[in-house]
Order: sequence, then C-alpha cells, then structure tokens
Amino acid sequence: MPKKVLFINQEITPYVPETELSTMGYQLPQKVQEEGYEIRTFMPKWGNINERRGQLHEVIRLSGINLIIDETDHPLIIKVASIPSTRIQVYFIDNDDYFMKRLMALDENNVEYQDNGQRAIFFARGVLETVKKLRWYPDIIHCQGWMTSIIPILIKKSYNDEPAFTHTKVITSLFSNEMKGSLGNNFKKSLEYKNIKATTLKDFNDDFNYTELEKLAVAYSDGVIEGSQKINKELLDFAASKDLPLLKYPGEDFLNAYKDFYEKVYPTKE
Repeated sequence: MPKKVLFINQEITPYVPETELSTMGYQLPQKVQEEGYEIRTFMPKWGNINERRGQLHEVIRLSGINLIIDETDHPLIIKVASIPSTRIQVYFIDNDDYFMKRLMALDENNVEYQDNGQRAIFFARGVLETVKKLRWYPDIIHCQGWMTSIIPILIKKSYNDEPAFTHTKVITSLFSNEMKGSLGNNFKKSLEYKNIKATTLKDFNDDFNYTELEKLAVAYSDGVIEGSQKINKELLDFAASKDLPLLKYPGEDFLNAYKDFYEKVYPTKE
C-alpha cells in the first residue's frame, strides 16, 4: 500500500506569486505523487487568486458547514482546481470574511491583518473537516507555512479520536519568516476547541507572535524539516529541546531526503 500524504500549504504557485514557499508547495506534492504516493493538497483561497484563470469551482457536497470561532459562525466554502500539466488537484479553503475579499498575510498597505491568527484557525479546521468528508485517511500530514501551524495541535488534541487521523503523523517544515507582528492576546482563547484548553497552552506566551505560533506547531509535530537555509535559531533550539526527528535543509535536490524522512517518521508496515 502506498503511503498517503496530505499536503497542507500556505502557498502554491501558479495560484500565487513565486516564493520559496509557493514553489515548494508546487514541487513537493508533484514529486511525491510521481514516486507513487497517494496525495491530497490544500491551501487557502487567498483573495488575490484569480478564480477564472485558475479554473476554480466550488464543490457543493464539501461546502456548507459552519465553523465557530470566537462565538461567531463562519461558513466553510470548498473550491477545487487542477494545476495545469500535472495530475495534482488542489482543494481551496474559502470564506467571505477571512479570505474572499482579502489578500494574503498583508493588506494593500503591507500591514499584517489583525485576525491572521483566527484566519489560520479557520483554515486548519476547514482542512481537517474536509478531509473527514472525503473519507480519506492520511498516514502523514505535511504542513508548510505559518498558516498551517494550528494543524499539529488540532490533530493531537481535538481530532485524535477521529477515524481519519488516529494513526496520522504530522511533519512541519520551517521556513524563513518575514512576519513581525503579534496575533494578539485573544489568540489563545480563540484556539480553544474540544480538548484544547487554556491549561493546554499555559507554556506559551499570552501575546502570541509568529515565532510562538511556529513553536506551537513544532511542539505537537512528529518531525520537523528545515525548509529554508536560514531558520530562526530560537525555533531550531526549541525543536532540539523536544528531541524530535529533524531533517536539516537538504538543498534543491530534496526528494530522496524527504522520502527517507517520511519513512523515519511513519515506517512502512510489513
């Protein structure tokens, strides 16, 4: 049986401009799929994505549930498209308030959105609820980008009893991050869901910034990958303190290193 890998990406080219993160969001699922793995791929439907050019369309059977964040209902909209000249289908998480009329992490004036934390929570829960509806059980979830940082704690604390995720291992790739602001003092309260309580988050700062967010991802991951050459030393030291499997930055020829790391984190059953 081929391994099943769920890629949860902050960015994927050609839907958003080329960056180190969006290029990896495109290349990694393609290369892994070509190696015989079974994959699914998700990203946010950022407001700067051209739906007509990308040929996105809504999947009615997957859309329609409401996710409650800060005691407010937010409808989940699922769209899908296929990357040209590949066999990769991308699922997009959309919502009128959080994504449809917004850019990515920064607004038109290059200011970070005040509710980026809540957007990340909505995205993470939206992905996991959709995977449940697909009745597809991933062996590995590979998270790339700060926007995916809520996934590990949700898998370990809130979705751990779901049949789709009972045996799933989570890998987080760390990238050099230009985000500087804070997610606000209310972020930890927003994050509480099912078994995620205030006590669960007591070791994290009340004023959550992006470094703290990625520490949260590392703390609940089963493996960590250096996705960039230059990673915040504080994050690497934190990962080392957790005694997690760590893959050093493998360079551009990364496929075999990633395959070996997948096997290390989730060994093939004989």
